Amino acid sequence: MDNRNKKNLMLMVPMLHQGGFERVCIKTARLLKDYYNISILIFSSKDINFDVTGLNVIDINVPSKKGIVNKILNVFKRVQKTRRIKKEMGIDVSYSFGSSANYVNVLSRAGEKVLTGLRCQTDMENKRQVKLFCRGSDQVLSCSKEIVRQLERDFDYRRSTFIYNPLDVEDVENKGACVPEDFPFAGDGILTISCMARNDYIKGIWHLVKAFAVASTKFPNARLIVLGAGNWDKYRELAAKLGVKDKVAFPGVKKNPFPYVAASDIYVCSSNHEGFPNAVLEAMALKKPLISADCKTGPREILLSEDEYDELISKYPDGSSIREVVRGRYGVLVPDMDEEENFDPEVFTDGERMLARVIENMLGDDGLREEYSKKAYERALFYTPDKYRESIHEILERYM
Repeated sequence: MDNRNKKNLMLMVPMLHQGGFERVCIKTARLLKDYYNISILIFSSKDINFDVTGLNVIDINVPSKKGIVNKILNVFKRVQKTRRIKKEMGIDVSYSFGSSANYVNVLSRAGEKVLTGLRCQTDMENKRQVKLFCRGSDQVLSCSKEIVRQLERDFDYRRSTFIYNPLDVEDVENKGACVPEDFPFAGDGILTISCMARNDYIKGIWHLVKAFAVASTKFPNARLIVLGAGNWDKYRELAAKLGVKDKVAFPGVKKNPFPYVAASDIYVCSSNHEGFPNAVLEAMALKKPLISADCKTGPREILLSEDEYDELISKYPDGSSIREVVRGRYGVLVPDMDEEENFDPEVFTDGERMLARVIENMLGDDGLREEYSKKAYERALFYTPDKYRESIHEILERYM
C-alpha cells in the first residue's frame, strides 16, 4: 500500500528503556507497519533498550522530574508538544501505553481518535485517573479480561476490550538457544529457579527469596537467579542473612535474558501486580514449568483453561485472589502475597511458606516438571503475533 494512502497512527509510551508495555508498543509498530503510517512518540530517549531500527521514533525530550510541581509542569509541557506534533502530522488515531502516557494522550487530543491502554492493576488504583481516561478516550484497551471486568463493575464503563499481548515463540526460542556468557550455577545436579523482574515492590521478589530459602533446606542443590534492572543490594543482604547468599544471583539487566531462563528448570512469578506478564509467557515459550502468584490480573488467565478460569471467577466474583493452591492446566497458581516489603529474615508469611511448598513439589517431581513443561509450551503457542495483529487492526479500523 502506498504510504500516501495509509492512515496515520501514533503510539505513545514514556520511554523505551525496559518493560512489558514498552515491548508491546515496539511489537505493535512492527506488526502494523503495512497498514498504517506509524510513529512512536516518547517523552525521553534516555537508555533506550529496544531495537528501534526502521521505526519513526519521536522524542519530545521532556524526561521525568522529581517533585509534585515539576511533575505537573512536565504534563503541561508534554501535552503542548504532543498536541502540536499531532496536528502537524495529521494523526488519525493515537494509542497510549501506561498511565503517564494516557494523561498526555487524553489531554493533547487534536481532532484524532484517542485510545488509552490500562495494562496493569496499578493503573486501576487511582479512581479519578481511571475516570479521566474513560471520559477522554474513544475506547480503553487492556491486555486482561480482569481489567475489562473491573471497568464495567466499578466504573460502569463499557467501551473497553482486551487484547492479549503478542508472543513470538520462534524469536524467544532462537534467543534462548544462545549460550549465557556468565550463567552462575552450572554443574551436575543443580536445579535452578529463574525470574525476570525489575527491582520494584510490585514484583514481590523478597517473597521469592524467602520462599527459596525455605525450599533450599529440603533441596540444597536448588539455585535462584533473578534477571532485571535495579539495585539488588537489599536482596543480596537478605539472602546472606537467610544463609543462601551463594545460591542466589542478581546479574542485572541482560539485553538477551532468555538464555538464562532457558538454562533454568522452573520459572516463578512472585508479583503482587501485573497486567499481562510478558515474562511469564516468554518463560513458557522456553518450556519452563510455571508457578505464579495469583495477582489481580494476568497470571490466572494464562495458567488456567477457560473452564478453570470461569470456575474461579464464579468463586471470587469480586476479583480477589485464591486462598489455596490451584494446579491449573498450564501452570500452578499460589495465593497473592502482600505488598508490604519485609526484609526481616526472621519473618515468613503463610504465603511465602505456601510458595515454598509448591517450589519443593516441582523440584522434587521430574514427571510434574515434564508435564508442565509441555503444557507451558502449548499455552505459549496460543498468543501468536498474527492473532494480536488481526485483533488490534480490527479495532483501529473502526476509528480510521
